[in-house]
This record gives sequence, structure tokens and C-alpha cells, in this order.
Amino acid sequence: MPSTRPADGINMIVFGPQKHGKSWLGDTAPGPRLVLDAEGGSRFTPSRKRVWDPSTEPVPEYDGTWDTVIVYVHAYRDVERAYEWLNSGQHPFRSTIIDSISEVQQRVIDDIAGRNQMSQPEWGTLLRTVSEMIRKFRDLSTHPTNPLDAVVLIAMSNLVDGVNRPYMQGAIKTTMPYYVDICSYLVMAPKDDGTVVRRLFVDPVAGFETGQRVGGCLGAFIDEPSVSGMVKSVRDYLANRDVENESKENGTT
Repeated sequence: MPSTRPADGINMIVFGPQKHGKSWLGDTAPGPRLVLDAEGGSRFTPSRKRVWDPSTEPVPEYDGTWDTVIVYVHAYRDVERAYEWLNSGQHPFRSTIIDSISEVQQRVIDDIAGRNQMSQPEWGTLLRTVSEMIRKFRDLSTHPTNPLDAVVLIAMSNLVDGVNRPYMQGAIKTTMPYYVDICSYLVMAPKDDGTVVRRLFVDPVAGFETGQRVGGCLGAFIDEPSVSGMVKSVRDYLANRDVENESKENGTT
């Protein structure tokens, strides 16, 4: 059966320096949420948690005792199994977070080459595998029966030719930002009063691979951001746009 819920969620990349709050930001996505944790950072975020092995266990039923389900990613097959459950639509999750996509790519490299140097054909295999994975997770925000409110891909940061970009190896580093609605940069930033806040840049900024295609409704940057708040802003924008378009069609403006 097709979903009765509109596919009005968001998919986004969050990259930035180490220990500046990327995992914390993922924990603000609408719950119940699923975190594919390849770095172990989810242990320190505030939400109530339970651990799940998608290879050996059925998807957890939401009973109100947890906000976040953690899948510890030790190999790429863990990501594949979790995706199969998400794509089935038979799950309680409203959001999914990959933390981090940079580390998951390394798991793919481990599967392909082990400790050996990657050959040219293997780099091609890596590109196809990771590109397909990112697009599959992105498309969960428009799933036909159970669209997610948010898909968050967390990435490390890398300075290349004077531009801070999401850290990925190979050709995917060029194409990945084009796949998502929002490519954002999170950093601890000082305010005029001397206090320091988490600041998420979402508009294009010189020296950063950032941008949004959600009508500019998020502004140039967000202090102390929340993924749930971003979802609400996007939904409000879409609802207002639809009202304005309907008014134009009815000749009432």
C-alpha cells in the first residue's frame, strides 16, 4: 500500500572538524531513529538507546523505552542488512543516521582490498558501491510506503585546494554533495558576546562545500541546530509554497 504520509522529509550531509558535535546533531533527528555507528560516537549522545544486530535479529518494536537504535558497523554487510530492513518499510524509524559515511567507505575498502593497495579496477568497484549506497539511503526520504523524516550522512572534513569538503576517497568526493538536499558544515563558532555555539552552515560559503536546495528556508546558518527543527522549517516552507500556488491558481492573489 502506498504511504498516506507525504514524502516531505530531508536528506543531508553534515561534515566538520573532529569533536565539534556531528554525532550530537545526528541525535537531534526525529525519533525513533536508527544510527549506523561506524565510529562508536553514539555511546556519548544523550538519547535513550538499545543495540540491534540486523543480521541476526528482527527489527525492534518501538515500546517507548528507547529513542535510538544503534547498529555497530564492523563490516559493510552490517550497513547492507540495516538498509534491507529500512527499504522493506516494516520498521518504526522516523530517521536514520550514518556516522560516519567516511568510515563506512573505509569498511568497503577493507572488504575489497583488505590490507593491499587498491587497484584501478577496485577503485571503480568502490565508486559504484558507495555511490549506490548513498543514493539508496537518500531515497528512503521518498520511500513509497514509509518515507523517513530525515536521512543524515555524517562525514569527516578535508581541506582540498583551499576548500573544506566532506572527506571521501576517490571520485565519490566530487559527486556526493550533489546527491542530497543539504550539504552542511558544523563547527564550534564564537558569537559576538564571546560565547561559543555549534553553528551549522547550510548556504554556500567561500571555502566550504555547502549548499541547500530547500528554497533558502534554513537561512545562511543555524546556531545550535536541530535536525528535527530543520525538518519542521522545510515542511513549513513547502506548506506555505503550496498555499501560495493554490491561491495563484484560484486567482485569489
